[in-house]
Amino acid sequence: QVQLVESGGGSVQSGGSLRLSCAISRYPYSRYCMAWFRQGPGKEREGVANIHSAGSARYADFVQGRFAVSVDNAKTTLYLQMNSLKPEDTAVYSCAAGLPTPSGCNFRVEPYHYWGQGTQVTVSS
Repeated sequence: QVQLVESGGGSVQSGGSLRLSCAISRYPYSRYCMAWFRQGPGKEREGVANIHSAGSARYADFVQGRFAVSVDNAKTTLYLQMNSLKPEDTAVYSCAAGLPTPSGCNFRVEPYHYWGQGTQVTVSS
């Protein structure tokens, strides 16, 4: 059974940094899209960043160069380094994994078959 477990969330002040981790176990495929999604209070879930097994990464427009997504070589941990955090970044952040689509990785929910439970990030002004 594939498991994804997030950690690293917490409370920071505006302008601060956090590093989220997602421990991945028993992912069965060599190819992957791994992604971070978030859902803020009263908002719909939205994609934040994704990374393809070939190495390419994509970010949502609101990231504006502040975040970096990475995967360790063993494919066991997904990271999201978040810098220059803003109050509007407050959300529950979830990691997800799945096979790439013919067009690569995207921010649609459907391709991601495996999800973590989420970790809370709160940014105060």
